[in-house]
Amino acid sequence: MNAPLYNLEILRLAATVPFQERLPGPMGTSERRSPVCGSRVTVDVDLDDAGRVKALGLLVRACALGQASAGILAAHIVGRSVGEIATARDELTAWLAGEGPAPAWPGLDIFAPALPHRGRHPSIRLAFEAAADAVQEAR
Repeated sequence: MNAPLYNLEILRLAATVPFQERLPGPMGTSERRSPVCGSRVTVDVDLDDAGRVKALGLLVRACALGQASAGILAAHIVGRSVGEIATARDELTAWLAGEGPAPAWPGLDIFAPALPHRGRHPSIRLAFEAAADAVQEAR
């Protein structure tokens, strides 16, 4: 694995995170912080009648890896169910720990160069952990 940890695609994602505004009166909200680097992600969600994400708001104050992960989450979360988001969080956690295959969530394989850098894993997980908590609260 000779790919650089901070490659051009990660930096591009970090600079273009969508939904960078909090939702007014969200149905669910969660903030997660990495004790390792201080990165912080706040996720607000509204769900539709079927329990799928219909609106997302983000406040991302994180390193490039945390920002890129939030961008990947945001690009694919609308229309997803509570279960799908929890599964993505769990698959990402297992993959980063070397305990499972790459997650099915589109784009997360970009973090393969970070696999040996365990100190970076909490930042990568932040957005998915906060999203899973927020949708559970909104339920």
